[in-house]
Amino acid sequence: MVKRSMPQTDKQVCIPPELPELLKQFTKAAIRTQPPDLIQWAAEYFGAMSRGEIPPVRERSEQVPLSNWAELTPELLKVLHSRVAGRLIIHADELAQMWKVLNLPTDLFNSVMNVGRFTEEIEWLKFLALACSSLGVTIAKTLKIVCEVLSCDHDGGPPRIPFSTFQFLYTYIAEVDGEISSSHVSRMLNYIEQEVIGPDGLIKVNDFTQNPRVRLE
Repeated sequence: MVKRSMPQTDKQVCIPPELPELLKQFTKAAIRTQPPDLIQWAAEYFGAMSRGEIPPVRERSEQVPLSNWAELTPELLKVLHSRVAGRLIIHADELAQMWKVLNLPTDLFNSVMNVGRFTEEIEWLKFLALACSSLGVTIAKTLKIVCEVLSCDHDGGPPRIPFSTFQFLYTYIAEVDGEISSSHVSRMLNYIEQEVIGPDGLIKVNDFTQNPRVRLE
């Protein structure tokens, strides 16, 4: 009778030290390039790296605003946000149907889903942030668009949102972008909270676009 050796279950899995940085750079490149077919583009990206070539990444100066691709606008994102109706989590199928009703491009929806690694349950604010990032190109412009979409002011005042929402969005966008250190993000948020935010706890677009001491990138 042949004895089979039992598999070792306590063997430690070693993570290559370069893996986290590699994945961060890949995610950042995907956000910049917004490929319609993420899997095919990923194969080309890593294939080029394995051959020592420059991977197919769109630079910041080459990024195309989403409005040049199709009909997505901040106004349509505001309509989409109103239909989400204040929910923090939305099912992928329901959001896809809302997207389709507004005649927004399917390839963009799939790209945002892939880059955000969303599954059946989607965190709406994260999805919205990634959609706005294609319109905004820079982080400051992206957050400006998000504020305009989320703002519920009806008195004609400047767009404004709760600072806690801004904090969540800025941290997430900076993390996905991968070029901004967490310490820089913390410094900016601490400054804004202590020196800019008033008693109402709201942040206005001008607070982070016109203040020379606030550098989000």
